[in-house]
Amino acid sequence: MIDEPLVICVCTANICRSPMAEKLLEHALKAEDAPLSNIKVISAGVSAWDGEAASPNSVKALKKVGIDLSKHRSRELTRDLMDKATLVVAMTQAHLQMIRQFFPNSRAQLMLVRELLPPPADPEIGDPWGSDLESYEACRDSIVEAIPSIVTHLKLLLSAE
Repeated sequence: MIDEPLVICVCTANICRSPMAEKLLEHALKAEDAPLSNIKVISAGVSAWDGEAASPNSVKALKKVGIDLSKHRSRELTRDLMDKATLVVAMTQAHLQMIRQFFPNSRAQLMLVRELLPPPADPEIGDPWGSDLESYEACRDSIVEAIPSIVTHLKLLLSAE
């Protein structure tokens, strides 16, 4: 594993789901003791253009829970990022398949954002792009529901190092 743990939240364009997941997970980890509070969390997209702002409804959905996403700028998921990653949290199986295809030699652990939730929870988070604010809020809430299981997983992952 890498000395400084890095978690990358991944979606398609890095303007809706993964930026929200990044900020929500970062917020939860900052409330934990070290080493969890020292984990760096970023987001990226498998088909992202670098430098795009987060979608307006993503910004609004997080603002409603006191988190600022207004300064987010999208980035492409690169080999360099994958080489540094401890854990990659993807939104869908399609994202995981693309990551495995693009970065077959990555040593980062890969998982879906909601895969640790008990059935019948859907392990994937659909894309709210182009939908109304309520759809973005539902997306945010689906991510929030998964955060405790990801934090617990990171505790186990770091203690195994």
